[in-house]
Amino acid sequence: MQRIVNFFKDVGREMGKVSWPKRKELTSYTITVLVTVIFFTLFFAVIDLGISELIRLIP
Repeated sequence: MQRIVNFFKDVGREMGKVSWPKRKELTSYTITVLVTVIFFTLFFAVIDLGISELIRLIP
């Protein structure tokens, strides 16, 4: 049981050493990720539609 308690104490100490992003940085990173995901979603959707149309053209 003591090992588990020590583990969580160590986790708490290590979490205190972490350099957490500021609110502005976090917002910027979140927007970057969302824009990238939307871009790739649209990109692959267009590619998928294009390939689907090409396959439909084959008799």
